[in-house]
Order: sequence, then structure tokens, then C-alpha cells
Amino acid sequence: MADADDVRQAALALPDVTQIESDGFDFRVANKGFVWSYPERRPGKARLIRTDIAVLFVGDEAEKQALLLGEPEVFFTTPAYDGWPLVMLRLTQVDVERLGELVTDAWRMRAPDAPVRSRSTRAGRLPPPEWRDRRR
Repeated sequence: MADADDVRQAALALPDVTQIESDGFDFRVANKGFVWSYPERRPGKARLIRTDIAVLFVGDEAEKQALLLGEPEVFFTTPAYDGWPLVMLRLTQVDVERLGELVTDAWRMRAPDAPVRSRSTRAGRLPPPEWRDRRR
């Protein structure tokens, strides 16, 4: 079972990541968000920042639908995210290894160029330990 600290660890292990000040967590590469806390909308109330749910960039609608249909207990969306290549991830439904794969995939899709992307290892793997200490 993963949690917000595991999201932070996975995101900060990746090259060129910036953490944005937030009530939860919010990570970007080249000023593009790739994983952040879910801002739950509540009618008539302020948004509630949910650190038990991560919003992940998934690249396109096909990938979004594949995740939503393939693992509805893990991924979900809301009408506010219709048309956006984003899914919500229930952190309690994944282990730390799977979370690392998902965060790395989201980062890879948002990284600005091939040299940055090539610094990650094979699809779904975190960078080697020597890169994990390169935090901004």
C-alpha cells in the first residue's frame, strides 16, 4: 500500500523534478505537472486536498480509458477531468513498486526532450540510485 510519502520519494528520485508548494504534493518537470494531490470538489465548500489520491498524467485518452476500464478499483476520473489525459489513482490500491512505475511513466511523458527521457531506465523503472539523489 502506497502513500503520499511514497509519491514524494518516487517523484523526487527523477531528474529535473520541481516540487511545488502545496497542501498536498505537486510535482513538475519543465513546468509541466505529472503527479499531484487530488483536489476533491465538494458542492458549496472549498476543495479538499486528498493526499490519499494522486492525479497522474497519462498522455492520451486511449491510455486513460485503458486504465479506467482495466482497473476500476485503482483508477477513476470525474466529470471535471473529461477531455484531459489525467486519471486519479487510489494510493491504497497500489504497492510502492507499481506507484514508482506509474510516476516514472507520467514523468517520462512530460519530460521536455529525448536526453532527459533517456536518463530513465526501461519503461516503468526508476532511475538508478545515483540519480535518485539529484533533487531540486
